[in-house]
Amino acid sequence: MEFTIDKAMRERLEEARERGRDEMRPIGLIADRLGRPIPRDDPYFEGLIASGEGRTRWPGLKSKPRPSTRDPLRTVTMTLLLTEEWAYWDRGVMVANPGPGLPEGNVLALGTDEQKEQYLGPFLDPDRPRWACFAMTEPGAGSDAAAIRTHARKDGDHWILNGAKCFIGNASRADWILVQATIDPEKGRDAQRAFFVEQATPGLGGFKIEKKMGLKAYESTSFTLSDCRVPAANLLGGEARYEERAGFKTAMRTFNAGRPIIAANSVGIGRAALDEALDFARERDLLGDSRVRDRLEQMARKLRAGRLLCLRAGWLADRMAPNIVEASMSKAIAAGVAQEATSLGMELLGSVGARGDHLIEKLYRDAKAMDIVEGTGQIQRMIMARHLVQLPRN
Repeated sequence: MEFTIDKAMRERLEEARERGRDEMRPIGLIADRLGRPIPRDDPYFEGLIASGEGRTRWPGLKSKPRPSTRDPLRTVTMTLLLTEEWAYWDRGVMVANPGPGLPEGNVLALGTDEQKEQYLGPFLDPDRPRWACFAMTEPGAGSDAAAIRTHARKDGDHWILNGAKCFIGNASRADWILVQATIDPEKGRDAQRAFFVEQATPGLGGFKIEKKMGLKAYESTSFTLSDCRVPAANLLGGEARYEERAGFKTAMRTFNAGRPIIAANSVGIGRAALDEALDFARERDLLGDSRVRDRLEQMARKLRAGRLLCLRAGWLADRMAPNIVEASMSKAIAAGVAQEATSLGMELLGSVGARGDHLIEKLYRDAKAMDIVEGTGQIQRMIMARHLVQLPRN
């Protein structure tokens, strides 16, 4: 494997480092202390758009001029490096940042030209901060993505959606939501479909921003769909796409792309905890204690292993090679390492960590979500075990 970073990527990482230090961490600490997401009209978001962030990787239709974007050809490996750096400064702020978000990859891979133009086009050169999001999780369906109950019924040239979603990032401020639904709950994966639901569509509502232990800078939102009527053209990819479990594969494509990113986020959080622990140990003159040094070395060693697993999953994805095992492995291990690193940091802080005003204490709370989102650690281990013993996929 080759992970050489070229000059352009080094510059992007340096930009991310500067923005993280000067903007992301300060605003993330404010959001954490206030216990609420960054407001959508915050000048921080306007500044991101002005600097060229919040764009789509879609280049636009060939018949039209291509607005400039920061890095439309960004590889998965590059994305992992960038998201690790952003998460080092504040993972909650990173998720709050405007852009097409989690569903972009599915729209690029499966969407029609008309859907790309309609839903990704506004992100080519956005006139304001814009968001989009992917809605899979439900009150009764989290890691078991096949258990969703949001129902879709065809009605002439429209689909009618009914159901409830929860813990969806940026849902209330999104221009559109890619909603995962089923045409028959009894048929499991085979009956799943994905629909574009635009904000302010009648029947879409009940938005409630959930209170969270950590990652408070972005909104995790629950909402309902009550006889929500969307045009047939809003079915991702059109009817022809929905053969051989294409609807369920839509969700899995999102997760297989997202799990290495969550792993990279975890490494970033763990790195931040390690650096803060090192600073604390130096300030308290603790580095002469072999037990403290051993603890710090253990954190550094496991974080490096987690990063290599992330890069392996990204390297395979960039070559269009199967990476489901590597994606699950990177997520399961890196998320655990982040929790271990922040926990060891808290132990080192001692009573200082109990005050609730140290960055490591915030990182300790932030890290817990890494084991949950995009499929829990238990689910990742199930996936790896099934492949190990060559059980068929459900």
